[in-house]
Amino acid sequence: MEIIHKYFKNLSETQIEQFSKLQDLYKDWNLKINVVSRKDIDELYLRHVLHSLGIAKVMSFKPGSNVLDVGTGGGFPGIPLAILFPETQFHLVDSIGKKIKVVNEVVAGLGIENVKTSNCRVEEIKDTYDFIVSRAVAQMETFVGWTKGRIAKKQNHDLKNGILYLKGGDLTEELKLYTSATIYNLPDYFDENFYETKKVVHLGMKFKN
Repeated sequence: MEIIHKYFKNLSETQIEQFSKLQDLYKDWNLKINVVSRKDIDELYLRHVLHSLGIAKVMSFKPGSNVLDVGTGGGFPGIPLAILFPETQFHLVDSIGKKIKVVNEVVAGLGIENVKTSNCRVEEIKDTYDFIVSRAVAQMETFVGWTKGRIAKKQNHDLKNGILYLKGGDLTEELKLYTSATIYNLPDYFDENFYETKKVVHLGMKFKN
């Protein structure tokens, strides 16, 4: 939990309590339904919670905005972002039912009221969103195809509506179709070695593909 305090200083008592509960909730549920790898569960805050909050270093979601988390798995990045931005609405989607079950239980355990979930493929979602977030569930070209038509046209933020994608490694080849993509290197925000090659990629709505 200290690592969250290190980079996010102005948390409310409610947010501190919710972040503090995450480890025990995930440890408990992971024994029943394995959604976080065994080696990662002890480093949940470093490898999952803070990584998810890397998006918050790039984008501060405004109250009333809508964010779709595609392939949320156990609830990342959606749940940490929903704690940090309680006035933003988050829709967490995964095609695997047992993962959404864990997400629902964690959301209930934390008393989070700005999250809804769907057990389906993103292609089945009909709504539009200010931003779509995810953690490397597919190559960018595939992901863009899945999420086409889901981004709202009305702009409410300084960054263009679009995709905020947590990725790692060399993205030169993967992003060569997307000349307007902006890469934010997480080592610019976080000191830990775990983030050495990790990035947030922003792809605005009017992108080349």
